[in-house]
Amino acid sequence: MPAEIASTLNHRSHRAWIVASDMGLGHQRAAHPLAYMAEGGIITAGDPEVTDPRETRLWRHLRSTYEVISRSKNFPLIGRALFGIMDRALRIPTFYPLRDLSTAAPHNHLVDYFIKRGLGKTLMKKLAAKRLPMISTFYAPSLAADHYHYGGRIFSVVCDADLNRVWVATKPRNSTICYFAPCGRVMRRLRQYGVPDERIFITGFPLPKENIGGRRMEILKSDLLKRLGRLDPKGRFASVFGASVEELLGKRPMAASYAEPVTITFAIGGAGAQVDIGQQLTVSLKQKILDGRFRLKIIAGINRAIEAALSDFLTSVGLSPQDNHSVEIICDDNKYAYFEKFNRAMRETDILWTKPSELSFYSALGIPIVMAPTIGSHEDKNRKWLMDKSCALPQYTPALAAEWLGDMVREGILAEKAFNGFIKNRKLGVYKIEEVLETGYMERETHPLKR
Repeated sequence: MPAEIASTLNHRSHRAWIVASDMGLGHQRAAHPLAYMAEGGIITAGDPEVTDPRETRLWRHLRSTYEVISRSKNFPLIGRALFGIMDRALRIPTFYPLRDLSTAAPHNHLVDYFIKRGLGKTLMKKLAAKRLPMISTFYAPSLAADHYHYGGRIFSVVCDADLNRVWVATKPRNSTICYFAPCGRVMRRLRQYGVPDERIFITGFPLPKENIGGRRMEILKSDLLKRLGRLDPKGRFASVFGASVEELLGKRPMAASYAEPVTITFAIGGAGAQVDIGQQLTVSLKQKILDGRFRLKIIAGINRAIEAALSDFLTSVGLSPQDNHSVEIICDDNKYAYFEKFNRAMRETDILWTKPSELSFYSALGIPIVMAPTIGSHEDKNRKWLMDKSCALPQYTPALAAEWLGDMVREGILAEKAFNGFIKNRKLGVYKIEEVLETGYMERETHPLKR
């Protein structure tokens, strides 16, 4: 690794409390790229190591409230009514018509109730030892810090392309929370919720430095050039966009030979959602994997049961990961070790097949997204954002993936979507967050290599 990049990755002059939550891997994934600046390591809100037993129970109750009511849909009468209430509370409203949405929503009052009962209180006592900036990737710790008048600056990292009203304090004008927005749509939504412009920074999602390199994006550019070659074997994308690629990346993409396989990474949801899609995809790609045309990586996260089930399935169809180096399952017991494995896998990935979660923002690395069906209102919004940016496509029939993915590679369609994601989406989120911590403001750039 070049010395300049290594020194950037190890830069430690910016210190902050980094707080995540166990409300899904997405909030933890957003915190992981900020670990190098984390005072005492990344703090998980509600973890017994940093929270007294009473508050730990509140965090668990907050999490279980969502889970129980969400599962209640299948129960008659009262279950459906409870689910309807929760669904309305979690729903992200339509963006248009433009209107004032600063009035608190029911979800705000629920979180306020938990905070008044002590949610976040012991966490704030820990953070008070050093009045460092606090950066939270989940809304509740930021709201708790605001309620307890935490003495340092409070920042909230938004992890989707749109957000529910609960991310903003009940009385937004009286709040001190600042927001790191991953895209312009989030900035405009925060305005609707009553957050003034001076507390909104459009940084982009905090993507891993090891996938970017320094501010000049040495690693990202090198990986993208290789990816464009693999996704455009006939040079059809290069014949139209080659000059633009050369202007931004320094070289024209060179079509890879057919001996170089295209790598597809399929990400399974944290609870094992959509395993069946991955199985259909595997069966469809089997012959082309054996022929060396494709490689397949399956992301099992931190779920060893899913890993074991996938391994058994792959073996049953003749693609045992132990015998075939073109197939790999990525999993680890430790979530941060898993994130590191995932980040390494992204450097080799040519196509990312995933439901549109926080992984939507990895399109900025120049990785085209194939979108599995959404789960929840926030993923619906991410899906629309990706489509508006022309850097993703909805999944077609998974059982026929070898056919339609093969066509899209030959036509250079996925290469174009990869380049769209790189140009249109913000890549330097971690560096922009550093800039805000250091200076208190952020230069807003329009050039695609400075965003």
